[in-house]
Amino acid sequence: MPALIRITVAALLLAATAGSVSAAPAPAKAADALTPVMAGEFALQAGQLDEASRWYLQAARADDDAGLAERATRIALLANDDARAADALKLWRQRAPQSLAMRAAEAALALRKSNVAVARRELGALLRDKDDMGWRYALTVLGSGGRDPALSARLLDGFVDAGAIPDKLPAWLAFGGLAQSLEQSALAERIVGEAVKRFPAEPKVALLHVGQLRQAGNTEEARKVLDGLADAAVLAPQLRLAIAAEYDALRDPKQAAATLARGTQDNQTYGLRASLLAKAEDTMTLTLLYDELRKDASNPDPQRRLLLGQIAQFLKRPQEALEWYRGVPGGPQRTEARLRTANVLFELGRKTEAFTDVRALQADASADDEARRGAYLLEAELKQKDQDDPGEIDVLARGLAAYPDDNALLYARGLAWERRDRIDRAEADLRRILVTDPENVAALNALGYTLADRTTRYQEALELIGRARVAEPDEAAIIDSYGWVLYRLGRNAEALVELRRAFTLQKDAEIAAHIAEVLWVSGKQEEARRYFEESRKLDPENRSLLRALEKTGA
Repeated sequence: MPALIRITVAALLLAATAGSVSAAPAPAKAADALTPVMAGEFALQAGQLDEASRWYLQAARADDDAGLAERATRIALLANDDARAADALKLWRQRAPQSLAMRAAEAALALRKSNVAVARRELGALLRDKDDMGWRYALTVLGSGGRDPALSARLLDGFVDAGAIPDKLPAWLAFGGLAQSLEQSALAERIVGEAVKRFPAEPKVALLHVGQLRQAGNTEEARKVLDGLADAAVLAPQLRLAIAAEYDALRDPKQAAATLARGTQDNQTYGLRASLLAKAEDTMTLTLLYDELRKDASNPDPQRRLLLGQIAQFLKRPQEALEWYRGVPGGPQRTEARLRTANVLFELGRKTEAFTDVRALQADASADDEARRGAYLLEAELKQKDQDDPGEIDVLARGLAAYPDDNALLYARGLAWERRDRIDRAEADLRRILVTDPENVAALNALGYTLADRTTRYQEALELIGRARVAEPDEAAIIDSYGWVLYRLGRNAEALVELRRAFTLQKDAEIAAHIAEVLWVSGKQEEARRYFEESRKLDPENRSLLRALEKTGA
């Protein structure tokens, strides 16, 4: 149960029962609100957002509490119930007229209704507020509060025109990033240009400029700006990481590794350098790094030996990797080393040894439960790689015999059944998780998405995804699932709003494929092809992408 609900319910129960310990009667309004709050909570737990919206609005009307009005507003917005959201918002405004959160909700509702005047007024008030939270609320509303990203972009453009963006570096960085995530290259260029004028010597602004140039396809200019940050890379570890990430995004992992090589080094930096050099296929430099690090190999540092094992794998020296992993002396790194050993043996084709090692860890009474459960999950993964479907299921069954109702094992088996088109068994495992952990967001989302994608039980899917949305309303994977079930219900326009919002939050191949399919069946094939291409760039083997291409013939 969400914390806010627990507090509200507890307060109402206390008020309603106060008469049993005191002569003072329970406040009538609080008692009147108790029943609809409880009904609303039960509806929320069932994923019935429309019902929850109705009950919470009734509770907000029955009690003068601003928190109830806020809760009613948020649930109505989540349920896409604009009429009840407006009614609840009116109550909230009466009770907390100075609240920044209330003004943000008012702006979000206005955006959803395309009421530009009200949205501009409320967002402008948030941007002018002296509290540093004001512009952050405005940023959130523009980023995910509306149904039309183009409208958010137009409003943001107007605020730049009006000089309304606070003269603070974090604000300009954040709004520049928002313009990029909205895929508004001209607006992003404009905001970044303004930020460069205001903060000319600030490396973070230069990094924002690099991202804007890269997104606009101007990679040569982006590289020039990035090269100018060479000295800044030494100043602060976080800057160095960010600069290296931009070089990697420009498809130059070798230079990214060279950037990380500047300044003080630790195992994390060495590990990142190694992975980047492996990605660049720069065997010579990677070998030099390996030789440098193994000079200290006499010191039995578990983390360093793990790292040397990884680099040996990158260099395709599996026997040396095995020696490093087997030489990890103890501690939590020892467990990881044992798991990595099994992986290397499997890659060497020594599968019997790999499975013997991983089963030894499963049976090791001195190992902690997390390590032993991890060994079952690894063995199942190796069986999947070996295309041994019965073996994978058998491993997870053995794991569940050792750790009954373990959520991670049940979740892994549920996904394994789904890959085999055994939706009945996938559902059974995911529901077992929800018996012991009714608010497990991953299981709620996975089951809801599976029912939406692989069955016609769309209403059940909608309710399960609704429960996940209540817990994590801004999680891209959950928003994607919600958009997908709306599509399956034939509500294509609403589906596109949610799917685009999910893609703004996370550039993911599956989300892009979903957008492409909805666009295609909506008759917008040209735009659909662009999203299919985006999906291919991110993951050409994505299952949702392949199914969408087969379905549409794109």
